Amino acid sequence: MNSKELLQVVVEAGDRKRAENIIALDVEKVSLLADYFVIMQGGSERQVKAISEEIAEQVHKAGGTIKSIEGRDGANWILVDLGDVIVHIFKEEAREFYKLEKLWSDAEMVDIEEWVD
Repeated sequence: MNSKELLQVVVEAGDRKRAENIIALDVEKVSLLADYFVIMQGGSERQVKAISEEIAEQVHKAGGTIKSIEGRDGANWILVDLGDVIVHIFKEEAREFYKLEKLWSDAEMVDIEEWVD
């Protein structure tokens, strides 16, 4: 599975669990960390955890590899490292505080419209 296919699996899984404000950034040209960053949010700690679990399950089903998942205990910000795709799942307040979109503003936005309802 290439990184674009993995990105689609992640976005669709987040959307399935009603993640809000899903954005994908193409960071390949501005970072050595990954090809894509995905940023989304949930309305509660419970929803943030559910989103991360759905992403992990769908990536596993699609044959992808989960390198690590961090932040499950507090569930204000869960990071799912899939290698070429890094997923950030926030509670709204944490997302506003860290402003990752601003930090990675040099990266191009990926059009994910066809993958979300």
